[in-house]
Amino acid sequence: MTWTILPVFDIAPDGTAYELTGPNDAPCVVLIHGLGLSMSLWDAHMPAFKDWRVLRYDLFGHGQTAPTTSVGSLTLYSDQIAELMDHLGIKAAHIVGFSIGGMINRRFALDHADKVLSLAILNSPHDRGENAQRQVEDRARAARDQGAFATFDAALERWFTPEYLRSGQGPKLVRDWRALVDDESYAQTAWVLANGVRELIAPEPAVVASTLVMTCEHDSGSTPKMSHDIGSEIDGAQVIIVPRLQHLGLMEDPDAFTDPVVKFLSRRD
Repeated sequence: MTWTILPVFDIAPDGTAYELTGPNDAPCVVLIHGLGLSMSLWDAHMPAFKDWRVLRYDLFGHGQTAPTTSVGSLTLYSDQIAELMDHLGIKAAHIVGFSIGGMINRRFALDHADKVLSLAILNSPHDRGENAQRQVEDRARAARDQGAFATFDAALERWFTPEYLRSGQGPKLVRDWRALVDDESYAQTAWVLANGVRELIAPEPAVVASTLVMTCEHDSGSTPKMSHDIGSEIDGAQVIIVPRLQHLGLMEDPDAFTDPVVKFLSRRD
């Protein structure tokens, strides 16, 4: 398994850095990374998507994408995908989102339903309950007051198993990716991660896309119950819980995610 900070990428008119690969005539899959990460999150997953046209990109102010002067919101990030797809002439795609990416793709399915072939929502939060919601908001305030690394070390313990933490590679990459995010972009995106959930709980109208929902058994921020709750609000949604792993389980065991996602997508093409 190898990850990088992409040395080669293209830039859209709004400053979004992206990479588009794969057969020109294949169905498109859009990959959305999480808060403080980058499109390089998907490096180890890319071989599994060899039969698709794959579009991955950096959120505003993350990775190689320029910050935006607009106020952060799920709709802002949803529109970022829509504008990128329009720029590239992509009419519709399968939208795969991790963590806040799984919030963005739900917002995208509500705002731009005609552009959605299906959704894969990975390790994404839903109704947290009062106490957990307060904790996430407190972390977002700390990011605003103290910078992007304010709660980083504690976060690593929530995201990775102890044995993977000791391996060093994944945590170092996550630290490198976060160092690319400017403090204002991080603070705004952290606040959207904290508060954007509210607009996704039992939305009216509901998400109608064919949907796969996944999380890990020990993901404390995007719990199995949350995934089941998301699935219960989307007609026909499939829910998979990956054993043992935590929030960034898709880094520890990429195949545990790409195998079911590819199987799900293959049935929709």
